[in-house]
Amino acid sequence: MSRSGSSFLPTTAAEMQARGWDGLDVLLISGDAYVDHPSFAAAVIGRVLEADGLRVGIVAQPDWTDPKALLAMGRPRLFCGVTAGNLDSMLAAYTAARRKRREDAYSEGGEPGKRPNMATVVYAQLARRAFPDLPVVLGGIEASLRRTVHYDYWQDKLRPSVLLDSKADLLVYGMGERAVLEVARRLAAGRTLEGIPGTARLLGGRESAERDFHEGVLLPSYEECLADKAQLIYLARLTEREQNPFSGKPLVQMHGARALWIEPPAEPLDTAGFDRIYELPFQNAPHPSCRRPVPAFEMIRGSVTVVRGCGGGCTFCGLGFHQGRFLSSRSEASVVREVEAMAGQMDFRGTVTDLGGPTANLYGCVNGISEACRKCKRPSCLHPAVCPNLGIDPKAPVRLMRKVRGIDKVKHLFIQSGIRMELALDNPAYVRELAMHHVSGHLKVAPEHLHPDVVKRMRKPGAAVFEAFRKLFERFSREAGKEQYLVPYFISNFPGSTKEEMKVVERYLRDEQWKLQQVQDFIPLPMTPAAAMYYSGLDYETGKPIPVVRGLAERRAQSDRLKGRKRPRRKDGPRPGSSM
Repeated sequence: MSRSGSSFLPTTAAEMQARGWDGLDVLLISGDAYVDHPSFAAAVIGRVLEADGLRVGIVAQPDWTDPKALLAMGRPRLFCGVTAGNLDSMLAAYTAARRKRREDAYSEGGEPGKRPNMATVVYAQLARRAFPDLPVVLGGIEASLRRTVHYDYWQDKLRPSVLLDSKADLLVYGMGERAVLEVARRLAAGRTLEGIPGTARLLGGRESAERDFHEGVLLPSYEECLADKAQLIYLARLTEREQNPFSGKPLVQMHGARALWIEPPAEPLDTAGFDRIYELPFQNAPHPSCRRPVPAFEMIRGSVTVVRGCGGGCTFCGLGFHQGRFLSSRSEASVVREVEAMAGQMDFRGTVTDLGGPTANLYGCVNGISEACRKCKRPSCLHPAVCPNLGIDPKAPVRLMRKVRGIDKVKHLFIQSGIRMELALDNPAYVRELAMHHVSGHLKVAPEHLHPDVVKRMRKPGAAVFEAFRKLFERFSREAGKEQYLVPYFISNFPGSTKEEMKVVERYLRDEQWKLQQVQDFIPLPMTPAAAMYYSGLDYETGKPIPVVRGLAERRAQSDRLKGRKRPRRKDGPRPGSSM
């Protein structure tokens, strides 16, 4: 597989001219360093558009203070696409304690500060200045999770749709391949951008006043949400219920006199479409202009995405609003071809680090096919119990792992993506296969919490499932003659979790003599049900008040206790980190 500079999408005029182009059809602006790999969103969208015959260029992490930073390849013919990158720019920049991060994993050398806060808004406004009257299209996870009114944890305030602040023409939410192709084709043909699944538009005042919205679901307005915190709970519920691409209705949300119109989600890719995208001519490397490693790429360079979408519906996770609840799996043949190509690289050292996606053992599972699925408004296929309409093929992930580890030059294959433990318990053969062949000494699992009220709010299975999975994994590890351990992840400071609820986790860890490697301090991601609970102080299902830990000193105390660290009190004043 060639890695010459000309094989990457162009980033400069010289690279564009090397392809024989005198201009671009589409310019993509990304908050990440340009890594031409299917785990990086801008690369995927660029390759999809390129495969449709379009001339696409990428400007990665431009100087956001100067419109000239976007002019190197000239004015694109069709539109300018904007993404903050693979993470929300605020999450990339700030910790749960609202402190600046020391590293940005998606930047060359891990250097922080290479993208602005609220990068989607800043880049869109920069594109407006650089290319007056050119359509600006937003995409990526930041745009997806900020498409409606949302709570921003780092600014501690409610914000309107990102379309209002960015003044962009269109927002593509979700994975975006289908929608962005339709956008390009319509603009090339001079057609309207109305009615494209997986997109949102902010209508003008006149259109908002004249349009009949009876076919859509009216969400609480920006002004109503500002006036009443409980409206954010109602907003999240209504939005979740309409995320079915087969039966969801359009959503309408007023921002003053202007209406935000959100089309239903785009349908998920089928297996053939999934295969085609991941077999596009990615260079599987950072652009040659990157002189230092990009940490995020180093983490995933040996991994292969095999499944997309997640039916878990965890309330703290944004995947249900971005990748969607309906699943897509690649064919075994496509996965094998990718691993064979990886094994043929000179720098391959024999290890495939992951076969996964949001949830590794959902590979081969099918939903969205039965009529019941196509009408379903449930946010989860797994909670409170596994849905009988979820088509589970227990042999598919086992068969795939066996095929991949049988490939010449593959010495080790590990599974590091998340595992749904309740599904694994119903598939002991999968757990046995993991324990026998695919654990590098430690297997990460995410019970998240053990208190029944908290896990219910999270939509996680709870302590009994975790303990049963632990015993099954330990049994198969003993049978394999291997000393292997689970690495459990817990979340501190989740809405409704105070020090009293956390004691359930502390007791378990103490009784089992378990010292945690990592504790995730809860961060309310925009648009998620958990963010609505955090902001409103209300339970998502009942609407009743729940305790929420907000102060940084209190939050630190809860996470420190889980890590087994008790912060000492000073005799002459408050304990370190507390406010006077």
